[in-house]
Amino acid sequence: MVAKFRAKLYQHTYEIQKREIRKNGNNMRIAMISYHTCPLATLGGKDTGGMNVYVKEITQKLGSLGINVDIFTRSQDEHVPHVVHELGYGNRVVHIPAGPEFPIHKSELQDYVSVFAKNIIDFATKKNLKYDVIHSHYWLSGLAAADLKEEWGIPVVHMFHTLGLMKNRIAGNGEFEGEYRVIGERKVLKIADKIIAATTAELSQLQWLYEVPTNHIDIVPPGVNLRRFYPIPIDEAKEFIEIPETKKMILFVGRIEPLKGIDTIIKAFSILKESDYFEDHDICLTIIGGDASVSEDKMTTEMLKLKNLCAELELNNYVYFIGKQDQNALPYYYSAAAVVVMPSHYESFGMVAIEAMACATPVIASQVGGLAYLVIDGKNGFHVNNNSPLELSNKITSLIDDPELLNKMKIVALEHAKQYEWVEIAKQVIEIYNSVTK
Repeated sequence: MVAKFRAKLYQHTYEIQKREIRKNGNNMRIAMISYHTCPLATLGGKDTGGMNVYVKEITQKLGSLGINVDIFTRSQDEHVPHVVHELGYGNRVVHIPAGPEFPIHKSELQDYVSVFAKNIIDFATKKNLKYDVIHSHYWLSGLAAADLKEEWGIPVVHMFHTLGLMKNRIAGNGEFEGEYRVIGERKVLKIADKIIAATTAELSQLQWLYEVPTNHIDIVPPGVNLRRFYPIPIDEAKEFIEIPETKKMILFVGRIEPLKGIDTIIKAFSILKESDYFEDHDICLTIIGGDASVSEDKMTTEMLKLKNLCAELELNNYVYFIGKQDQNALPYYYSAAAVVVMPSHYESFGMVAIEAMACATPVIASQVGGLAYLVIDGKNGFHVNNNSPLELSNKITSLIDDPELLNKMKIVALEHAKQYEWVEIAKQVIEIYNSVTK
């Protein structure tokens, strides 16, 4: 009985999908490549962030528009099924064995790119699959796409998400990207039929730093899932994350790495403490990302540095490291926050900013990369110079102390976020697919 019901449900779902495909006039199949990180991974880890969200969300939206997508990612856990159906619409996430089935450093990943591509080819052959477009993400995936293009003879659409030369320009802590990455990025630029840049800033960086023509580069920003990220009443959001209604929470969400400028926020909080601001204001800083619960000998260098900085500045009672959080919990944190802070030294786009705005939360951010476009200074947040704790502390207090300004910014932030609905972004991506398959 149960089996018959499941079969009937499957057939019903399949017929709905077929109608969607016919309605959109498209029966395209995409090989989505996310080599070094799985879109299903919990956000906030060392190699998980905006790109994971992008791949997951664009795949789901393409599926809803009748585009079949298989996401290929390197298997990092032998106990996870190699093929999973968690994104709906018949789309698959395929964990491809390539090297050891556990996380390894990015510098080692290039050694297994060819094996990864070969095993994708074997999977497609075994399943008798034909793809129309390869859509790769990050330079390592682009190298795999080059091998797949040579085998299949189909076009490649690529997104870099971050650029090695750009990261090296602002790396002041010795964490430079190796020359092998820049060489790899230049190769991908040559083999890709289309490059999708998130902003005009990224397009300019490709033209200026990599000295490539821009006639095959289109600008399409990432989007935001407005079904997940929307304003939750602040009292309900605070109750869910278990903080007092009276507390004003400043929020950071992202990977724990030097490029994010988290030390700038902590130093800004130290300035507030030294000026006795905490005596009259119940305020805290919550940092989402990384793994804050492990012992010191297992912490990343950056996490340990930040925790030591908090101890040195006597901020342990005001700064909370709560580690990685499931994406379903993030709307509660965004909605409970007075403001989200992003003092990054480099961001290709800054998806955290648009997610926060979708929850009607203003953003204080460095004027870098996509943040320069997402944050409209004085309207939906503030721009600050990166590595400027004093300026950041002043902007935080100007919002906390002016409820009228804060409420105005909340309204503008929400309206601004609505421009980035994923369905509109997916339609632009489909146009690019169509342009390379004519």
